[in-house]
Amino acid sequence: MKRRAVLPLLAAGCMLGTWSAPAFAEYPERPIEMIVPWGAGGGTDAVGRIFAQILQEELGKPVNVVNRTGGSGVVGHTAIARGKPDGYTIGVMTIEIDMMHWQGLTDLTYKDFDILALVNADPGGIMVAEDAPWKTAAELRDAIKSEPPGTVKASGTGQGGIWHLNLLGWLMSEGIPLQSVPFVPSQGANAGLTDMVAGGVQMVPSSLAEGRALIDADRVRALASMSDERQDLFPDTPTLKEATGSDWKLSVWRAIAAPKDMPPEARERLIAAIEKAYNSDAYQNFMKDRGFGLRWAGPEEATATVAADDASLGDIMKKAGLAK
Repeated sequence: MKRRAVLPLLAAGCMLGTWSAPAFAEYPERPIEMIVPWGAGGGTDAVGRIFAQILQEELGKPVNVVNRTGGSGVVGHTAIARGKPDGYTIGVMTIEIDMMHWQGLTDLTYKDFDILALVNADPGGIMVAEDAPWKTAAELRDAIKSEPPGTVKASGTGQGGIWHLNLLGWLMSEGIPLQSVPFVPSQGANAGLTDMVAGGVQMVPSSLAEGRALIDADRVRALASMSDERQDLFPDTPTLKEATGSDWKLSVWRAIAAPKDMPPEARERLIAAIEKAYNSDAYQNFMKDRGFGLRWAGPEEATATVAADDASLGDIMKKAGLAK
């Protein structure tokens, strides 16, 4: 009799235990915020928005893009790094993270982030006007070496901006004094290219993707690409190594990053979803149609790439007197 009385109690206890056990929902349970450190309508915003749209489908929860601008990228990057590390704050990191701290704008570096993947890279290049006398990068280099300083002027970004550093890196690699090519600050590559076509400057060292429309219109000549291999969009443009023998390479990239110390399950889910989004037809076609370079690198490779660029750009800025 005692044994029979105990069995129902055990069964009831098991049922109660089942009912009272806490339920752990799968990540994500709620909307995710994707921070873009640059303004709406720009290249980084475009990449962030298409990525957010595809991630939303992949994760089954809204991924809301928030533009946090200001401080030459400091405000937005800080918001990503200082976000709560619960998987619900991610953002688009750009190469400026490897420049801002050298410029004395912030103490923030790439080490303050969990870099989940690289999803884009646009190699720098050398462009001149179609009516310029130089048909190759070697001819341009030789002219810079032989002509008086200032004969060739460049533009394509602000003073100390990424394309200014690209120019300085190339000059250093060729053994050319940095003062040989004065840099005229501009509000970006488009403004620099417009000035070049009008005769205000003689070269723009920005990405070839930014000059694509003018190259296609036969108003700008692409002389070289700062990449390991020729770009698919510009198969007739040699790499800088092919053109002059220089080993200098630089690409502007965009990465998906998050605050450090996320829960492992959220991190793994995000990385898997980001890779699927990158490989989707929607993302691949979007990037190709708009001339953006495609580049995939997972967490370890992406972090190594960002670290290498940080060291390289820091070295250039120190030598050029641009570091603080």
